[in-house]
Amino acid sequence: MKIKQLHIYTQNLQEQKRFYTDVLELPVRQIGTNMIQILLGFSEIFMEEKSTAKPYHIAFHIMPDKIEEAQYWLNEKVDCLTFEEKPIIKFPNWNARSLYFYDENENIVEFISRKDLFPKTEKTFDAEQILGIAEVGLVTDDVKEKFNFLHQNFGLEKYDGDLEKFCPIGEDLGLFITIDHQEKDWFPTNDKAFVADFQVAIEHQEKDFTFRFENNKLSKI
Repeated sequence: MKIKQLHIYTQNLQEQKRFYTDVLELPVRQIGTNMIQILLGFSEIFMEEKSTAKPYHIAFHIMPDKIEEAQYWLNEKVDCLTFEEKPIIKFPNWNARSLYFYDENENIVEFISRKDLFPKTEKTFDAEQILGIAEVGLVTDDVKEKFNFLHQNFGLEKYDGDLEKFCPIGEDLGLFITIDHQEKDWFPTNDKAFVADFQVAIEHQEKDFTFRFENNKLSKI
């Protein structure tokens, strides 16, 4: 599953514009007065200003074997979050290593490097090696219901976890990290997970789909 487009909300649009332009060095375009478009590899993010916006969790793919270089690149820009006092966190079952940090809306942003998922490069890490959206957090009070919707409508499968409190849905290329906010907080910070509206466009099995998550309900578009 490829996550091609994500539409989320923010309370502080101009701060986010500065962050994604100046800190992550990504192409950002202003759309009207209350929205920006962020381009990253095969994905794009639309951020719309909304006073009631809640924090999200979003992960971005980076080139394989570049996590140490990415940490060095980020250290001059943000404070990386840690787990057991280490900024680079290993996920051997997922064949991945990750870095976490906050953006200006306190979204937990992740750089994830999956071994062998993308062609390797000898080039020094830079923003061009941010390859696309890898994960989107889907916070709910009924994990099984959300899995059934995504499986029945789009053919997505359970990747890990269970159908009770934590269930990544999809595949290595793209995942919805589905959690029950009554049972689990966000890793690695234990930040409270908020039910937060979004809209997403995906490609799966050579078909394009779009759906909306709004008021804790999923619906096809």
